[in-house]
Parts: sequence; C-alpha cells; structure tokens
Amino acid sequence: MSAGEPQIVAIGGGGLSADPDRYAIERYIVGQARRARPSVCYVGTASGDDNAYAVRFYAAMAELDCRPSRLPFFARTPDLRQLVLAQDVVYVGGGNTKSMLAVWREWGLDAMLREAWGNGTLLCGTSAGAICWFDSGVTDSWADALQPMPCLGFLPGACCPHYDGEKERRPAVQRLVADGRLASVLALDDGAAAHFRGTALAGIVTSRPKALGYRVEKSGSTAREDPLPARYLGAPQD
Repeated sequence: MSAGEPQIVAIGGGGLSADPDRYAIERYIVGQARRARPSVCYVGTASGDDNAYAVRFYAAMAELDCRPSRLPFFARTPDLRQLVLAQDVVYVGGGNTKSMLAVWREWGLDAMLREAWGNGTLLCGTSAGAICWFDSGVTDSWADALQPMPCLGFLPGACCPHYDGEKERRPAVQRLVADGRLASVLALDDGAAAHFRGTALAGIVTSRPKALGYRVEKSGSTAREDPLPARYLGAPQD
C-alpha cells in the first residue's frame, strides 16, 4: 500500500451525528484519505465497544464512498497489526479516554497506530478520539472534575473537546491555563474539527455554522482565548 502524508483530524464533538449538515466532517475525512473508496476502521474502545456507537458509524459510512470495518477489544480481537496497517482511515469514538489508552497500551495498539500514521493512514476521532493524539487532553474520565491527562503525544500541546457543548469545559480550560497546569490548549466546539498535516495545524473545518476552534494561552494571570479561522463545510448535496 502506498504511503501518504501523515494526517490527523480531531473532532471536538458531534461526530457521526444527524445534524442538518450531517456527516459533513466524515465526508471531509474520507476525501482526505490517500486513495479513493478508502478503508475506514472504527475503534470504539472508549465506550467499551458499545454497539449503539458502532451502528451510528456504519450508518454514516453507508452514505459515503468507503469500505467500513470495526476493531473490537471486548469480544474476540483480530490480528491488530494486520488490520490497522491495512486501513486508510482509523476513526476513534468517544468515551473514557483514560480507560481507552490503558487498553490500547496493554495490546500495543498505540505503537501500531503510530506506525500506521507514519505510513499515511489518516487518524481521526471525536471527543476521546480527538484528544488522544495530543501530548495531553482535558478529559472527564474522572467523575468529579475535568482534568488534564497525558495522551499519546503524536501531536504537540493539549486539546479539549466539547468547548461549547458542555458548560464546564470553557471555565475549566481557562482555569487550567491561568494556573499554569497547561501552557496552551486547542479548544474545539462541537461540530469543529482540527486537521493536522504532519504535526502542523492545517486548518479548522466545521459542520455547524457557528462552531469554532480556539487557542487558549496564558496572558498575565489569566487565560486569553483566540478564535482560529474556520471553514464551514455546509450541508451535503442530495
């Protein structure tokens, strides 16, 4: 299989949803894959391989020109390396980031994903599947409070999803930056996705007209929030 440019698309939330602009981000992702009619594998570890999420994935992929599959960990697990390295796109669902990464590391999937990424497999995902690629992410894996946690480190810096979709996200991120626990955070609204080529941010695309991405950095004793340029993908054509 031919190699392509390493790419990651981190979706702030709302992936695989039936918005008026449904599947706009997924359509964009399929269009960035290294070949036409790409193989797209869903990894639902963060939700314990919840079948409801897998059904949503297959419903979305049925509307796109691709070849979908699923990687399970809580049933009989296939040959991981063979499966992962054969994919053009790996799509990671949301849920508990800490538990997901623990399972991946036990199975060695983290190293396989890095190898696949280097070979041109586009890595993407929503919520937990967005923040997992960064040095660290702001997560609700703990029930009591949002916290930063170390992630895979494929991309530099920190990321937070659901910036406009969960009321505690914005104040928590600004507090973590103002307190110096995080130097800088890429914060993504629901319906906003950050597209990285290599480790550089190539742009923000959105499936909702008002969705944005932000760079949150310390300014004096507080946090400064700067919106990033975004391209609205619009509703898909019938």
